[in-house]
Amino acid sequence: MHYEQADWLKKLNLWGRTLGFSQIGIADVNLQDSEPGLLAWLAAGFHGDMGYMDKHGLRRTRPAELVPGTVSIITARMDYLPKPDAGDSVSDWRDEAWEAMGQPDQGYVSLYARGRDYHKVMRQRLQKLAQRLSDEVGPMGFRVFTDSAPVMEAALAVKSGQGWRGKHSLVLNREGGSFFFLGEIYVDMAFTPTPPVAAHCGECTACMTVCPTQAIVAPYQLDARRCISYLTIEHAGEIPEDLRAAMGNRIYGCDDCQLACPWNKYAQVCSVPDFTPRDAFNNPDLLALWSWDEATFLAQTEGSAIRRIGHDRWLRNLATAMGNALADGRTSAKRRESFHNALNDRIDHKNVVVRAHIRWALAQKP
Repeated sequence: MHYEQADWLKKLNLWGRTLGFSQIGIADVNLQDSEPGLLAWLAAGFHGDMGYMDKHGLRRTRPAELVPGTVSIITARMDYLPKPDAGDSVSDWRDEAWEAMGQPDQGYVSLYARGRDYHKVMRQRLQKLAQRLSDEVGPMGFRVFTDSAPVMEAALAVKSGQGWRGKHSLVLNREGGSFFFLGEIYVDMAFTPTPPVAAHCGECTACMTVCPTQAIVAPYQLDARRCISYLTIEHAGEIPEDLRAAMGNRIYGCDDCQLACPWNKYAQVCSVPDFTPRDAFNNPDLLALWSWDEATFLAQTEGSAIRRIGHDRWLRNLATAMGNALADGRTSAKRRESFHNALNDRIDHKNVVVRAHIRWALAQKP
């Protein structure tokens, strides 16, 4: 069966939509233009504890070295913004998120992590898309990735026309904002690349201005060591004291730079039910989360991206948020007493990092 190159792209997008993907693109394997930026970022130490970013060297920018025989890369993006409640619009999600971050006795979980682990969802669906293509073209070597290997996901997305790189370092799409996941299929067949699109950030610096910890140190340069997403997820030790107050009630990830971005007024809701928020992570009560023992934590986070940080790091994040609640003048005397009692209940926790954050939290005053 013969198809023109344009037909393959149409078919991939058609198949992709049935699997929940918003857009499919195609890139070649030449990422040499990304190498200087990657090396400079690593040299500056902006990757922090993420040793895996440095471990693989330039294999990240050389797809054919990571997967020998790779000739083309199929890129995919999948929206994850949850469907709004009846009567609400998509923009209401932004207002609700800002409001939730202003409630000191609630915990804020990044929107992407409130449902099923995107690694599992994307990987399964990319596998189905790759197999569908293989069924059409005949025997084809392929391998799928979703934030799971040394892959320059943002660079490949930009190269294949999924969007442009925003000043916060995330990929922005003119019709879809940035609330989407990225995935790739490395294939050993040549397909015509899809062209990149123009950037549309202009003079806007909203994402840089709004960042609570000023982690976006320059346009397109993120110092992960200051990023709340890094601090609450990737970083295993004590959170630097000078950054704790700025974290507010963010206990897993951070959405501020995306919420402030004007292009996210065009963000699209997901078509995949897996990303429907779990009640436990939809602006939950801090004390309720603090009461979880490890078994409860594992049960509540089964199939969730949150599970990967483990119970101890979860408690560290919660203790930080509770300390910030104690420092917030809006916290009532009754709630303040409840926070003190709950923290004291774990003052002798077996983990030294958790203990340190509990002591810090108990010392916070309005």
